[in-house]
Amino acid sequence: MKKAIIGLCTLGALSAPQVQAESALFPAFSLVAGILNQGVFPESDLYTTDDDIIITADDGVELAANVFVPTSASGPCPAVIFINSWALNEYEYLTEAARFAEEGYVVLSYSTRGFGTSGGQIDTAGPLDMADLSNVIDYLITHFDVDPNAIGTAGISYGSGISLLGAAHDPRISAVAAMSTWGSLRESLYGNETPRQVWGELLTLTSELIGNPDPVIEQTWNNVLNRENLAEVYAWTDQRSPLNYVDQINANGTAVYISQNWGDNLFQPNSVLELFSQLTVAKHIDLQAGTHAGAEIGGLLGDGDTHVLNNMHRWFAEHLKGESGAMEGQKPVHMKVKFSDHYEEFDEFPVADASAETYYLKPRGLLSNGDLSDTPYQSWFAADNNINSLLDTVASTQIPLASQIFEQLDIPVTATMSLISRPNGIQFEGNWLGSDMKIRGNPELSLMIQPKDETVQLVAYLYDVNLLGVGKLITHKPYTLHDASVGSKTRISFPLTTTAYDIPAGHRAVLVIDTQDLLYAKPDGFYSVDFEFSNNEQSTLTLPVL
Repeated sequence: MKKAIIGLCTLGALSAPQVQAESALFPAFSLVAGILNQGVFPESDLYTTDDDIIITADDGVELAANVFVPTSASGPCPAVIFINSWALNEYEYLTEAARFAEEGYVVLSYSTRGFGTSGGQIDTAGPLDMADLSNVIDYLITHFDVDPNAIGTAGISYGSGISLLGAAHDPRISAVAAMSTWGSLRESLYGNETPRQVWGELLTLTSELIGNPDPVIEQTWNNVLNRENLAEVYAWTDQRSPLNYVDQINANGTAVYISQNWGDNLFQPNSVLELFSQLTVAKHIDLQAGTHAGAEIGGLLGDGDTHVLNNMHRWFAEHLKGESGAMEGQKPVHMKVKFSDHYEEFDEFPVADASAETYYLKPRGLLSNGDLSDTPYQSWFAADNNINSLLDTVASTQIPLASQIFEQLDIPVTATMSLISRPNGIQFEGNWLGSDMKIRGNPELSLMIQPKDETVQLVAYLYDVNLLGVGKLITHKPYTLHDASVGSKTRISFPLTTTAYDIPAGHRAVLVIDTQDLLYAKPDGFYSVDFEFSNNEQSTLTLPVL
């Protein structure tokens, strides 16, 4: 067995023998072992395993891999290739690899270059990773009795993006399971020209601590933070964005399964759903609460019996084994409504049954908040409201990463509306609802503003507010305006993060806008902005409602 070369300090006390001694708790320990770069393989008469596979890339880099081979196979088997998440390795998916092998698949898992014991530098789903994946497929076909027309790739996060990009580059991939994936890497790192500070720092730090990063990774992130060399940043991110390769995926006919989480603030679901809507191949998407990789990793830590992991198995059964009906008649779009225990099914996204309801923003008064009204602002006089960046408000995504995990456990992110600082934030309140409001899709915000400084950041939050004035966060989105024309009226329009949420009767929708959030890099210095209101310059919030 390969020796561990890396360990996370919090898990470093676990040795391989100690882990092996706890075979009854294998699923949880297998993921821990993956983090520690040690393999702990379950035993079964239904398959054999090999942990000493080395695959040589075109440039001589050696990729570490393992394989599960079913013992009862009587002919060519369907095959699944698992690709590691960022900072993990070929041991990440041992639980699912064993389960697939028991179902008759040859399953090969490998560490991408720069991670685990694989050589080379991290290529971040770039051209070298694409060539490596093709080499892995070559190795699989050459050394094992697999059906070359029934090869699937799967992964969580980093492995999911490589799977989707690989499906565009190598037509031998018949099906993909992409979990917590991304559509646009540009959007993920710098959406609305706002750096994703927490996630960007976490990814660069872990690549340095656990992997062997190409220096371009840190340089690209520094360019994003400093708003420098953006043409180079966009060229690098766009080459690594599956959304830019939809035509190739469609042409290759790859069946695509996607799992995504509403609270994924690294790979927010908007660009993933844009990719999904453009696919013309067999496709399915599951959308649920939680943070990045939360729903998927949770399954790996348990017995794998989760909606997402079960659907991955169903997907490959249908598209690699040819088991018609394995998906059990599920419609292509599954949305788990936040803070509920059920999925809703739709034929497409955007949801055809959701109608656009437009609300007009009306200014606040001396002692009152602004309105979300179903009629436009009408007055003989224009009005404006100002907020500034001196302080943050209680409107927030709260604790980075942790708050979204809590949402998965039905613990909402909340804020008391009366505590929102008026100098630093503004509220627009809807009417109290007589019936449930079922939001399914992308709320769209269009604002007429007047920047008082060259750089202004706004963060929009949509809340479900009860009679006590306590709001549950439904969704949010930042927007940073650079090189603004100071003192000139400017319209900015952007979607909030996609969601499925029911505001109950007796509550109301409240839109809060302030100037910063811990998740995002805030511009330097002090800035302020006026919200402009006039008959000819309406600001609106449009909600997709069933």
